[in-house]
Amino acid sequence: MRQERIIQASIFDVFAPHEIGRELRAMSDWLDRHRDLLGLVAGDLRGVGVKETGRHGLPAESVLRCGLLKQYRQLSYEELAFHLEDSASFHAFARLPLGWSPKKSVLQKTISAVQAETWEQINRALLAGARAEKVETGAAIRLDSTTSAALLHEPSDNSLLWDAVRVMVRLLEQADGLQLGAPAWRNRRRLAKKRALAIDHARDKARRTRLYRDLIAATRATLCSLRRAQAHLATTFSLAGALWQAEVEHYVPLIERIVAQTERRVLGGEAVPAQEKLVSLFEPHADIIVKGPRQPCYGHKLNLTSGKSGLILDVVVEAGNPADSDRFLPMLDRHIAIWGSAPRQAAADGGYATGANLEQAKARGVADVAFHKKRGLTIEAMVKSRWVYRRLRNFRAGIEAGISCLKRAYGLGRCTWRGLAHFEAYIWSSVVAHNLALLARLKPL
Repeated sequence: MRQERIIQASIFDVFAPHEIGRELRAMSDWLDRHRDLLGLVAGDLRGVGVKETGRHGLPAESVLRCGLLKQYRQLSYEELAFHLEDSASFHAFARLPLGWSPKKSVLQKTISAVQAETWEQINRALLAGARAEKVETGAAIRLDSTTSAALLHEPSDNSLLWDAVRVMVRLLEQADGLQLGAPAWRNRRRLAKKRALAIDHARDKARRTRLYRDLIAATRATLCSLRRAQAHLATTFSLAGALWQAEVEHYVPLIERIVAQTERRVLGGEAVPAQEKLVSLFEPHADIIVKGPRQPCYGHKLNLTSGKSGLILDVVVEAGNPADSDRFLPMLDRHIAIWGSAPRQAAADGGYATGANLEQAKARGVADVAFHKKRGLTIEAMVKSRWVYRRLRNFRAGIEAGISCLKRAYGLGRCTWRGLAHFEAYIWSSVVAHNLALLARLKPL
């Protein structure tokens, strides 16, 4: 069983007198006062078989601290490994043994094992501490939504078909490498790449349609070869064969969706609804989010709640693109569940405004509810006076700055981790790093 080893602060821990060094010391002191959170991280590491010792081993405390450093300074794993080796302040914050620092592969394996639920529990502990220190009371909240992009290229039908062909060719080459007599097949990767590039430069619709037909035919032919190889290797019982079969079963339905949506749109002239489109073969969870006249975002919609302190009180990674008005009451109910009571005042963007939302919020005990745009509601129905409405509307505008800071300084604009579970963990780790750094500034040493 993994031991939840606690590394005590050393007399050799040195934090630079620079502003960043002082923030790291304050953040480190908060983590020292909440060592009970290490059990959550240790449980996640045990769940994926990560040991505390060995090449890929790190104590739970160091994993948590390294994960916070990564998001706090927006570093890649390569950059984080360098700074842990080069910076005395980073080394002291991460509680690493003297003279040793982990490689990027160790950092990637351990940090990515921490689940979104664990980061959320850490954030709740942070909010409880802020409440005890009277930094945040939760009595006044503001809500807004934003988007976070997934790690994928700009999607197009031809690029998705090209992705499908090259993935299938890779799987067929792996099948040949298993040396189990897989059926012969033709490599159409070069053909698919040429057709995909030609589509980008085609000037007329007729030529583009002909190129698409060739690309779809190449994709279908390669898919048939992959299915024959899958049927041939179905009787093998080796571990490598089982892993190959699992990968094929993952990709085949996605490739079939890509071919079908391309035929519907390009050959059939049909407008495929956004909720039915697959925008990435490697990030199939990504949604198409369109907000007004802006460029579409390929990722997920986020709903956030913030307080007067600027701390992010809650965040939800939404499935699809639900209307803001449908998410106002669920976000309010989550706040009530976390804080144990309804806020006295709530301010939200105009997209959340409906008569039903106002009525239900009042029924839950919210005294003043101010929507940035009235949407047919009167000020007297929302709040006690016009002065209160102006104050709450100005208060709501402050969450825009918080979202901007999260996107610019803590990476919320684009998730660099793959998969839906890692997407949610990335979002929550960004929120925790933001809140812990902000709390360190609000309650300095």
